[in-house]
Amino acid sequence: MKIRILAIGPKMPAWVDTAVAEYQKRMPRELPVDFVPLALGQRGRNASTDKAIAQEGDAMLAAIKPEDQVVALDLSGKAWSTEQLAEQLTQWRLEARDLTLLIGGPDGLDPRCLARSAQRWCLSNLTLPHPLVRVLLAEQLYRAWTVTQNHPYHK
Repeated sequence: MKIRILAIGPKMPAWVDTAVAEYQKRMPRELPVDFVPLALGQRGRNASTDKAIAQEGDAMLAAIKPEDQVVALDLSGKAWSTEQLAEQLTQWRLEARDLTLLIGGPDGLDPRCLARSAQRWCLSNLTLPHPLVRVLLAEQLYRAWTVTQNHPYHK
């Protein structure tokens, strides 16, 4: 199983890339995590937010493979503890399908992306900056994997 994270947003600061790379490096070869950055929809004084969200949705939907298990990170989703995420990770691995996680832009995910998702996950009720979401997500995926392996990292 492979995990791909489709993330709307500009190039991240070096500290984000460094932190994400550290957790990617820690993941086992049979469970790689790949971040795929996608461009922000065009925003501006005269540009429609709905149009920008639709542009982002077009890019996300084009990047999702038909056979992928898709999970949207969304405030309307279910909050999981680390142990619950570990259970989800085990279940996803049993399904033997690649997993695609969706991180929307500043105005959220296109409704078509939410409809394409089998699950919605609320990473936090807090408003988090996009760079921090990427680091937090990478760390939690690594932590969930360590739980499934009875690795001491989680303790």
